[in-house]
Amino acid sequence: MRLRMEIEGIKIDDTVDITDKVCPLTFVKAKVAIDELDDGEVIAIRMNDGEPVQNVPRSIKEEGHQILKLVNNEDGTYNLIVKKVEE
Repeated sequence: MRLRMEIEGIKIDDTVDITDKVCPLTFVKAKVAIDELDDGEVIAIRMNDGEPVQNVPRSIKEEGHQILKLVNNEDGTYNLIVKKVEE
């Protein structure tokens, strides 16, 4: 069951937490979660500050998906809001 929610006014269709992963597994887990979405759906990817914040958004953008927002959770983590774009 998906948890539908809103983050800063953006409707979120699904979420994934990759704070327990290290690069390159951070992107792999995020990519698998995005692949499970329908086109146009939005996912919030919770990740740690540092390497994931530098690398995951860039890799997702290279895959052709749309980065809507990067939200600092003020606890050492970020939520990356991504809209799946048809491949």
